[in-house]
Amino acid sequence: MKPAPATVARKLFDAWLRRDRHAASRVATAGAVSTIFAYPFRAPDRFAGCTGGRDCRFVHTSVNVPGGLDGILMVVSGSKVVKVYESRHLVTPSAAATRLFQAWRAGDRYRGLEAATNKAVTKLFFHRYDPRGVAYMFQGCNRDSKGYSCAYSYEGGAMFMRVGGSKARGYEVTSIGYIAD
Repeated sequence: MKPAPATVARKLFDAWLRRDRHAASRVATAGAVSTIFAYPFRAPDRFAGCTGGRDCRFVHTSVNVPGGLDGILMVVSGSKVVKVYESRHLVTPSAAATRLFQAWRAGDRYRGLEAATNKAVTKLFFHRYDPRGVAYMFQGCNRDSKGYSCAYSYEGGAMFMRVGGSKARGYEVTSIGYIAD
């Protein structure tokens, strides 16, 4: 009988808390083990359950971390965790902007939530990235009164990502805006 996704996710989480890579490798792929053991923040406080029959979340309730994941999300397939997404400690505004853009290109919302708020990810992912569409060119990030503004230009306009945070806390994309020529 196949174990419930929550059972599998909790086994990986508990192995990680004990720093037991061997136990973790019994319930997760090598990539998932490597990702969770590199988590830069303290352990999340609460198990938030599983959605879609496979996506299990552990969230922070006592600290704020960048991104919309607010902790760790594990994708369970059968009796293994096959992928781990986690809040990231991105130390530059451009790292947050480029990580979100790459996630959008790949169609991976969870990866986007590693570097951006739910609001920003929802707006960006409202439209699918079209590899045959306009070419986006990263123009960099500039400091302004509200944090940073990072721009991607394309023929006919530009997309701006508002980035907040700090090097110590980590940066995250907080909103998306567009202008047309």
